[in-house]
Amino acid sequence: MIIWDNAPCHRAQPVQAAATALGFTLMPLPGYSPDLNPRPLGTRGLWKWMREDLTQLHCYPTLRALFDACTHFIDRINLDPEQILTRLWPKFDLDPEFEKLLLSN
Repeated sequence: MIIWDNAPCHRAQPVQAAATALGFTLMPLPGYSPDLNPRPLGTRGLWKWMREDLTQLHCYPTLRALFDACTHFIDRINLDPEQILTRLWPKFDLDPEFEKLLLSN
């Protein structure tokens, strides 16, 4: 059994036919179910963090230079698991002062 979200590529008939031919049962998640599929929250946060640190205001001269920067980023953040938790752990309570900063222009 494969449980996945309802991404358009997952709903495509060729994908569903191939999965069935291979003997998989497909079970889609409800339309919006972050509690059942929490991975994207952390993944999106990690990609955002990586873009902020590596590519927001910088263009690498080669693909290899970008790859090396990404590898260094991963190595660096893995040295500080507490920072990863602080940065990527879902927040269930809002801080009014922080939220005010997000909304003010």
